[in-house]
Amino acid sequence: MAWIWTPFLSRFLHAHKLGKQIRDEKTAPIYSKLHKTKKGTPTMGGILVWATTLIVALGFSYIALAFPDTLVSQLNFLSRSQVWLPLGALVMAALVGLVDDYLNIRKVGPFGGGLHMRHRLMLYTLIALVGAWWFYFKLDWDILHVPFIGDFNIGWWYIPFFIFVIVATAFSVNEIDGLDGLAGGTLLPAFAAYGALAAMQGKYDLAALCGVIIGSLLAFLWLNIYPAKFIMGDTGAMSLGVTLGIVAMLTNAALLLPVIGFLFVLESASVIIQVLSKKIRKKKVFLSAPIHHHLEAIGWSEPTIVMRFWVIAFVTAIIGLIIAILERGIYYV
Repeated sequence: MAWIWTPFLSRFLHAHKLGKQIRDEKTAPIYSKLHKTKKGTPTMGGILVWATTLIVALGFSYIALAFPDTLVSQLNFLSRSQVWLPLGALVMAALVGLVDDYLNIRKVGPFGGGLHMRHRLMLYTLIALVGAWWFYFKLDWDILHVPFIGDFNIGWWYIPFFIFVIVATAFSVNEIDGLDGLAGGTLLPAFAAYGALAAMQGKYDLAALCGVIIGSLLAFLWLNIYPAKFIMGDTGAMSLGVTLGIVAMLTNAALLLPVIGFLFVLESASVIIQVLSKKIRKKKVFLSAPIHHHLEAIGWSEPTIVMRFWVIAFVTAIIGLIIAILERGIYYV
């Protein structure tokens, strides 16, 4: 499905000049120098991923309603207990990101365009709050699983924990979306690991959702690999980050997220360290943050960084999945 309409999306973005704006040399001198050639590259490419996922989910659902006793109806994976929440959050977060991307393109807003950080934080926190409410009140769920230790009922503390996981994951994925193919290539193994984990738990609808997202990401990556024909934008990065966090909560494996999504944690940590160092020590730790820009600044080529991060992402996703298998007492020879 994604492959079919990718050329149309690409032509639309180019025709309407929906290109990325690069921060000026005064606010980000190193970043501006490294990425000045990317100015004008069509953004909002993340539409390909979330729109395809939405169309496929709704399409099979309507087919199942129209032809309930056919083989095709068995492909419907849109279920209230597993898919409604992550799919709804995916679309809501994508629409917020879409507005942010458009404002950035038109240079409306602070720092050259886009929503202010506090406004973005408020909006994504609101989306996370809706998800937390759904879990706690609709699903009656407040259990936190700690690998190798067990399950704990944490009561209403589940709500702030849920919000933290979703918001932190969303912004961490957004941080890694800075090089051609980097975000898509690191998200793919993370969704694959959680899709496998969902299947192991018998949550086949959720596993199918992860599979559709993976398929959409593959089509997206075909044109996003260096040099990118279009880039993901906030409409893709933020929405997929929110969805990944919710999938982690639905599989009760949120504490595996720092392992499976290790690079997302590393990217956010590098930004936090940089900001704190500049405020406290008045010095930088990295030439440019997040860390992938620092690696660029010291001479690593963009494809080298991206491909090495892909390798790391697949390794950490497999490690996380192995931990999940081992702690459930499932062994394969």
